[in-house]
Amino acid sequence: MKTRTLGPFTVSAIGLGAMPMSMGRNTQPSEEQAITTVHAALDAGITFVDTADIYAPSWDTMGHNEAIVANALGSWSGDAGSIVVGTKGGITRGEGESWGRDGSEAYLRAALEKSLRILGRDKIDLYQWHRPDRNIRYAEGVEALAKFRDEGLITAIGISNANVEEIAVAVDVLGEGNLASVQNQFSPRYRSSADELEYCAERGIAFLPWSPLGGTGADSKTLGENYPAIAEVAQARGVSPQQVTLAWELAQAPVVIPIPGASRPESITDSVRAADLDLSADELTLLNDSWGPQTPYAD
Repeated sequence: MKTRTLGPFTVSAIGLGAMPMSMGRNTQPSEEQAITTVHAALDAGITFVDTADIYAPSWDTMGHNEAIVANALGSWSGDAGSIVVGTKGGITRGEGESWGRDGSEAYLRAALEKSLRILGRDKIDLYQWHRPDRNIRYAEGVEALAKFRDEGLITAIGISNANVEEIAVAVDVLGEGNLASVQNQFSPRYRSSADELEYCAERGIAFLPWSPLGGTGADSKTLGENYPAIAEVAQARGVSPQQVTLAWELAQAPVVIPIPGASRPESITDSVRAADLDLSADELTLLNDSWGPQTPYAD
């Protein structure tokens, strides 16, 4: 498995997005299937797993996905200590599925402490502010994460769903080299984070595309149909359209670490192979020139 840098860690070039094991589909996989999927990812060489406190089937089961990750790591036959786990906090879910955002230090601290308990850890490898809270200054949320790091509760700091201005604020608060990652939506369908990707590439900040295949819906399964250039390259290489898409993302910059979601072992073991798929300059040009209108990003 090829590797890339994520803050102080060296991780696999492809990570595992664990969200589909807990939400995003009409029917979630059984716990046994979910754990088998995580094990398949780890056995294939993945060393970074992404989760979040809100990844759960319902508002009153928050932490569901983190528990799956913890159980999978605890039952894996390999060295679980070599696996970097990233989780997120800052989005709220309440009774009746009322969603909101809270970037206050008090809320983030409570969320972090709960994540620590569920994951069974004394320290979170990568803790990410999930979405901006427009009711506070952006710097306040980042300052809270810096305080948690200084207290030894987290190792590395990341932010998610952030624009260039917000990334710059985080860098200013933390200092150059201390923002480990930015996790934004990015795929052939959602390319509106290209500016953020470029900003991260210039500064050596890991860029983690979420929904790198277009989401958990039909788009990820119909990449070849929706994008003929992807199908053309996939057929010529004898690989899946999903591998071509992830390889295209990896080729954007050395800081890119896609985290495709999976709820079946077959899905993630196919995605892992993208790390060894080096696209030619001609193939990259073909793909870059073929993208049509993109879906606007909704903050």
